[in-house]
Amino acid sequence: MRHSQPADMTTASGWEGLKGTALVVGQGGIGRALVQKLGERQPQLELLWLGRRSTPSLDLSSDADLNQLGEVLTGRSPLRLVINTAGWLHDSQRGPEKRLARVERTGLEQAFSINAFGPILLARAVESSLGHGQSAWFSSLSARVGSIGDNRLGGWYGYRASKAAQNQLLRTLAVEWRRRLPSVCVTLLHPGTTATPLSAPFQQGVAPERLFSPERSAGHLLDVLAQQKPPEDSGRFLAWDGSTIPW
Repeated sequence: MRHSQPADMTTASGWEGLKGTALVVGQGGIGRALVQKLGERQPQLELLWLGRRSTPSLDLSSDADLNQLGEVLTGRSPLRLVINTAGWLHDSQRGPEKRLARVERTGLEQAFSINAFGPILLARAVESSLGHGQSAWFSSLSARVGSIGDNRLGGWYGYRASKAAQNQLLRTLAVEWRRRLPSVCVTLLHPGTTATPLSAPFQQGVAPERLFSPERSAGHLLDVLAQQKPPEDSGRFLAWDGSTIPW
């Protein structure tokens, strides 16, 4: 069993000399912080930051946006790193369902469209760009509440289930890519509770030392991801400190 890295240990040296393109998807707080941290730590990488409001746009619920992603990547240096931070928990009409009576088809469809379908369709869109034979990393933010084995509190039906579905889809992808693209490592990452608009309504009960800034979360995520080696580490579900989360 692997031991987790200390929370303050910088391990980005695992990417020393890494050259090519890094794609960060999602323009929220963690996405922004990841772009900043990557620019500081890996200045040799060509950074591509896309989301619903970028030009070109990349909305993971839009087949048109996903279909054009291959063209966006054409002509760039080899794609070496993909980090998906896009996710949905609540909006002005609905939030996480605390009990069964609040579960509605529309909310489930919204959660699954972005949290589950989006990441695997993103993988399909970039697959050909990752087939260059060099080591590469495909990762997506999951959540500890998406763990079926760790679910002791209940509630949050749509978010939990859609993150669990993402975990299964990307775990299955890792199995396939170990055969077809063995140089690519697939990783699911739990960033911890981070002070972003997504978590804003639910931060009150979080101890200050457990509520991370986006910059701190981004640093931890890069530390963990840089230590994953394809193909042996592909398909893992890891927390911000490198510890393994049960499925």
